[in-house]
Amino acid sequence: MFFNTSKQKSEQGKVLTRAEEQALLQRCKDGENGAFDELVHRYQKRVFNFAYGIAGNPDDANDVAQEAFVRVFNSIQTFRGDANFTTWIYRIVTNVYLDDRKKSKNHRLISLDEYIDLEENSISRQIVDESPQPGEIAENKERSQVVRNAINALPDYQRIIVTMYHLHDRSYDEIAETMHLPIGTVKSRLNRARLALAEILKTETELFG
Repeated sequence: MFFNTSKQKSEQGKVLTRAEEQALLQRCKDGENGAFDELVHRYQKRVFNFAYGIAGNPDDANDVAQEAFVRVFNSIQTFRGDANFTTWIYRIVTNVYLDDRKKSKNHRLISLDEYIDLEENSISRQIVDESPQPGEIAENKERSQVVRNAINALPDYQRIIVTMYHLHDRSYDEIAETMHLPIGTVKSRLNRARLALAEILKTETELFG
């Protein structure tokens, strides 16, 4: 489903203004030729990355992303624009993933390029390491693997919230809207996830000090 021309690749990373987003969505609703293809090319990278963050491997992420776009295509007429399109499609990706999880009891590892630093009960968004030495690279790789295992042990909703907040920079409001949860519930689940991760990782003193 996902392929790009050089022009489409250059457009993929461009963030649309709200007006541009609404115009593109209206073109899709009007059935304009090529409009939905443009929508896919505009958002497929973000959708795939989010699906990868919660599914844990590229094959499953690709399946989730493709099914999400199928659902978007089938439901585009019902999108009223009350929420941002990104919020809406993240909700669809989440629902696709959770639907798939119901069909399978196999827990998969989350994929993280970043590591989690639990000092002061916070999670860093990325590793800042301009010139890593081989030993540092190996240690960072080991740290990432330990964190992946720890996040994999979290309940699905906590894992999704951690992914949305710490890896995709979604606000509390956006997460709450995406998951149909009160903001207080989002915050409490995120805090519980952090505490659970801290408990899991506290034995790894050599890696997390």
